[in-house]
This record gives sequence, C-alpha cells and structure tokens, in this order.
Amino acid sequence: LTRMEELDDLYEKQTIEIYSLVKTILDDIELDLKKKNIKVHNMLKHPLNIEGSQSLVYSIFRNLLDNSISYAGEDIEIFINCYKETEDELYFSYKDTGVGIPTEHLNRLFERFYRVDEGRTRKHGGTGLGLSIVKNAVHIHGGNIIVKSEVNKGVEFIFMLPRNYIN
Repeated sequence: LTRMEELDDLYEKQTIEIYSLVKTILDDIELDLKKKNIKVHNMLKHPLNIEGSQSLVYSIFRNLLDNSISYAGEDIEIFINCYKETEDELYFSYKDTGVGIPTEHLNRLFERFYRVDEGRTRKHGGTGLGLSIVKNAVHIHGGNIIVKSEVNKGVEFIFMLPRNYIN
C-alpha cells in the first residue's frame, strides 16, 4: 500500500479490457462464490477499455469481490456495472445485497487497518487493507470513489476511472 502511494509513477500503463479482467477474477473465485451461494451479475459490456495499470485495476475489483465474499453473508447477489460512459471517463457501480455496513462506519471505511467488526474480521483473516487499496488504486488512476450502504440491504461502491490514466 505504501508503495502504491509513493511509486504510482512506476506502474506500467497499458490497455485494460475491464469485462475480461472481471471475468478472469470471477473464474478464479468461482468456488468461493459457490460455497456461499453468491450470484454475480457481470453487467459490464465487452469490450470496455481504459488505459491504466492492469495490476491496480485488478486490485480494485478483486478486493471488492473478496470483501463481499468475506463479509456480506450467504445467498446474496453482486451487481457489477459500468452505468455511464463519457469520452474521458467510465463510471462504475459495484453493489451487493448483503448485510450492509452501519452508517457510523462509512466515513472511515477506506482507512488503513479499519475494521467494521474486529471479531468478525479476525475470524475471516482480514487485514483491514482491502478497501484502502481500492481507494488508492482508484485515486492513482485519477478517479474517485464513494460508498453507500444500508444495514441488511447491502453496500454499493460507486467509482469513476478516467479512460486514459496519466501519472
């Protein structure tokens, strides 16, 4: 995480096809999704390209999915969508229908090592870095991210990524 913040100019820029990247992640975590009966709706269109760091964009979607698997509960749905495209930017929504996050935690959710529920996180082996990594990866690309949640209704991350990442 520290390297991300200090060395963002060292990330290799390349064309990233987002739909294929997310599909690869979903294939990698298929067993974890099945164990918890989680259905993912990848509503991204193909092709959906940006210029940026493959590893950072991968970390955005992978950490969001890993968090849903670990903390959102069983028998939920996840929706991944690019809901708006402009010439310069892509706007994404990542939403799950899980347990949600209490409002009092939302303003600290992207802090390093912050955990909504210490006991539950220890059980799942989390470090409290996943969402901080997501935020930093989005910001390094010149984008922004917000989170909305309602207890027992799920959580939604809304973020923008420029089509052409300039460091």
